Amino acid sequence: MKAFLLAGGLGTRLRPLTDSVPKCLVPIRGKPLLDIWLELCARSGITEVLINLHAHAQPIEEHLQRSHSPVEVRLVREDRLLGSAGTIAANRDWVGSDPAFWILYSDVLTNTNLRRMSEFHSRHEGVATLGLYQVRDPSRCGVAVTNESGIIVDFEEKPRNPRSRWVFSGLMVTGPDLFESIPACVPADIGFHVLPCLRGKMLAYPIHDYLLDIGTLPNYQEAQTTWPGNYGDAETARGQRQVHSAASGEAL
Repeated sequence: MKAFLLAGGLGTRLRPLTDSVPKCLVPIRGKPLLDIWLELCARSGITEVLINLHAHAQPIEEHLQRSHSPVEVRLVREDRLLGSAGTIAANRDWVGSDPAFWILYSDVLTNTNLRRMSEFHSRHEGVATLGLYQVRDPSRCGVAVTNESGIIVDFEEKPRNPRSRWVFSGLMVTGPDLFESIPACVPADIGFHVLPCLRGKMLAYPIHDYLLDIGTLPNYQEAQTTWPGNYGDAETARGQRQVHSAASGEAL
């Protein structure tokens, strides 16, 4: 199975750290985030990963040359940022005829079982399956509203008045039908331009394992003390996740 690992962003929310270090190479307890991701992909049955590069591309290339990735990695440089959806569209040929593929946001730190989520997606009919988790302030995220069958009936990126605390985790399994919903504009964003068009066609997959967006300095610092590792005990990870996500108790 293939996966897009989106890493082309400038990482402005992590400055001054990202003034000299690419966002996907920031260390989590001494280990580069990119290495954590590639290990997780390998454990989850993902064999090929495409990483888009823009800012600080050379250090990432050099890091991968020195390290021994457990999966095949393809690097694609973007002279100008295409946006999360634009990157997917520009590399449609790489997906080929595969019935399903992953879209993963590289600034997410998680040890969730991606294989189980992929199996869930394959058992259900839907253009995409979105990993969802709960946060204190959903107004800064992509907010999903689901029905009793777990179908996402509404999605809004960074709403002023969120209708739910369940938000997009940055983990998504989808298939070729997704390409029909990507606009031709550049940059094109998954949260703003694509997911709202797929209301009623996406499934929700609730994530209760460790998951933290490390794209801000407070969250990055928190990860240094809460990250249990890719092989962390599930119950420990769940307890630690409650510290930083403050689940509201809503049912999904």
